[in-house]
Amino acid sequence: MNVRALQIFLSLATALLLPAVPARGALSTGNTYSISFVDLDGNKLSTADGYVTIVVLTTSADREQARTVGDHVPDFCLGNPVYRMITVIHFARRHMAIGRRMATALIRHRVREEAKRLQVRYDAQKISRDAKSDIFVVTDFDGTIASQLGQAAGATDFSVFVFGQTGELLAQWHSVPSADQLAAAVKKSD
Repeated sequence: MNVRALQIFLSLATALLLPAVPARGALSTGNTYSISFVDLDGNKLSTADGYVTIVVLTTSADREQARTVGDHVPDFCLGNPVYRMITVIHFARRHMAIGRRMATALIRHRVREEAKRLQVRYDAQKISRDAKSDIFVVTDFDGTIASQLGQAAGATDFSVFVFGQTGELLAQWHSVPSADQLAAAVKKSD
């Protein structure tokens, strides 16, 4: 076999085999992941701490997509202590301490606005609970959490993950899942 034929063979073999192999660091459905977070309010959270957890990895530019995911969360999850949604806001650029404080203040303001929107859904469902207590937002200024969620360094891809109570990855998307897709994934935990 000459060198050119070997190069073509290796190129074809690589092209055929690589799509079946997850990208380095990518999460695989069915595997268990224990990823820890601390939200803006200091709550310690994990993908494997007994909750069915929807994790939205987003940037501040994609906040409308994150809002849409929240709108697609099934009503049976609202106010239910078995389920929760965590929004991880990933910042691709480095921020100095003052920039982090300003970004965090802006995010806290947006969380209060989202709590008002969610409270309307709670009231309509007759859920007598403060919606704000069910909103979990995590800032990822250094990319640590994004990398644990399979994001390549410097990437800013939008992703949605559903983890079972023990951290098993039930589903993942790189766009906004439909309400039916999200409900089906959450029900897999039953």
